[in-house]
Amino acid sequence: MRMPPRLVPLIEYGVIESVVRPLLSGKEAQVYLVESGGELRAAKVYKDMQKRSFRNRSEYTESRKVRNSRDRRAMGKRSRYGREQEEAAWNSAEADMIKKLYAAGVRVPKPHTFVDGVLVMECVEGPDGGVAPRIADCALDKERGVALCDQILREVVKMLCADVVHADLSVFNVLLEEDGPVIIDFPQSIAAARNNHARKILLRDVANITDALRFGRPPHELRYGYEMWDLYERGELKPDSELTGKFDVPQHDVDPDILLLEMQQVEEDEALAAIDEDLVV
Repeated sequence: MRMPPRLVPLIEYGVIESVVRPLLSGKEAQVYLVESGGELRAAKVYKDMQKRSFRNRSEYTESRKVRNSRDRRAMGKRSRYGREQEEAAWNSAEADMIKKLYAAGVRVPKPHTFVDGVLVMECVEGPDGGVAPRIADCALDKERGVALCDQILREVVKMLCADVVHADLSVFNVLLEEDGPVIIDFPQSIAAARNNHARKILLRDVANITDALRFGRPPHELRYGYEMWDLYERGELKPDSELTGKFDVPQHDVDPDILLLEMQQVEEDEALAAIDEDLVV
């Protein structure tokens, strides 16, 4: 295997001993299985900005703090130095966020170190002892799928209690460990209290999960995002808050993205019902 250039300095520094193999490639980064600290870990190497597919960053970087005033001005002017600093800040955001969430008890990979744009963290093991699969790649029956959905939503609640919204949550960003789901990929995550788009983004995150793990449940019983945000705004959301999924949403307050998801769910249910009727006939 050709040695990834971004990992060479980490070998020279002694941060990692060797690169075992690639694990996966996403829109933001490539992840490698490496030996580090005498054990197998995951090294996340962020792609150059031009090679990424993530768009509309401004929604996610809104209100992120930049302590150095020179860097802040350069980033505002979009100078070459400013773009470099913006890129460095985007890359380091995930390391900072995972440390914060791990300390708050959220099920995320244990972070180890962040060096030269590479995040070295725990390699999450699956139920069979190998590398944990993404939930999107798992065959789930209704009982297991609904249970996983509930577990993921509990982690989303803990994240929101820590003032964090994932902002790109889906079954492709959740790994299945023996003890349950582990949430990954946080470079675009936002501070709920300081981002004007936080509510909309949270609703979309939650809808992505409930839609993928719906298993025939009607949309009006899966309004967990609305319920979470209502409790959060009123200062009543706790890490162990029990959610029902049932929430009366005023007609004028329905998020169009979530409404489209719910309409799609209803259409799918109607199509399945029609197929069942044809089979009966």
